[in-house]
Order: sequence, then structure tokens, then C-alpha cells
Amino acid sequence: MTFKVPVSGVSRAAVVALLVASMAGQFGCAPKSKPSEKASAGGSPSTPVPAPAAAPASPRVDPSKAKGRWVRSDGGYVLAIGAIDADGRAEAAYFNPNPIKVAWGRVLQEGPYLRVSVELRDENYPGCIYKLGYIPETDRLVGTYFQAQLQQTYEVEFGREQVR
Repeated sequence: MTFKVPVSGVSRAAVVALLVASMAGQFGCAPKSKPSEKASAGGSPSTPVPAPAAAPASPRVDPSKAKGRWVRSDGGYVLAIGAIDADGRAEAAYFNPNPIKVAWGRVLQEGPYLRVSVELRDENYPGCIYKLGYIPETDRLVGTYFQAQLQQTYEVEFGREQVR
């Protein structure tokens, strides 16, 4: 499988790692700091650590950019994103090539990143999850697919389906 990275000098693996790491908190996977880490970062565990200075505002990506039909680069898998509400809940459908039941879909703005997450819940797809980030420069969704039955995670990429 060949992947193209929109930023020169950055590997595709680094882009995927950045996207997955930044999405970890959304799914309750963010590492929790230990008291000893807080102590070394600024005093005793009961002493609050000052927050870092605010970063300059980053350009936001319009969540509607996630809408459409997306085709996975390694096969005929199609992820369709429809309406997105103000809380980030999204109408999502998945096809392989037949419809697969979707438990939920989310499209969220996290800083400058647009995140797309979808859980499949059907026969042979019990709790399989896509965690994707939108790459505006190439109009692609890039991230991971967790295959629940095999307990394996794969790097995946979707391109927008071209209208014929």
C-alpha cells in the first residue's frame, strides 16, 4: 500500500502517530499524570502546575468538509458521512460493499484538526472503530482502524469518492 504525505520531510507514520495521539483523550485513552510527575514539573503534588502560555489561534477546518463518501485506499470499503449536528454527532454509513451497521459517528474540531470517529457494530464487526483525521491539503481522511475480533489496529487512508 502506498501513502502520500502532504508535508515534505514528514513520514506518513509520524502523521498517523500525531493524529492518533491527539485523539487519545477523546476515547479515554490519554495517559494520566502521576503525582511524582506533577512534583517534578513544579513542586509538590498538591501544588498546581501553571498552564503553558496560550498558543496562537490555529485555522479551523469546517466540519462540513467531512461530509461525503470516502473510499478506503486498500479496497472497496466506503465510509459515508451525512449530517453533522452542533455536538459533533454525525450520520454515518459504512459499506463493504454491502451495508454494515454503524453504532455511532462523530466529527469534532480539536484545535486545528478535524477528527472523524466511527464505530461499527454488526456481525463480524463487533466494536470495530475508525479514528481518522482530515488532511485538508489532500482532501483525505488518515488514521487507524481497530479490528475488534482480531484485536489489531491498522493504518488506513480514505480519499473522497469522485463523482462520475
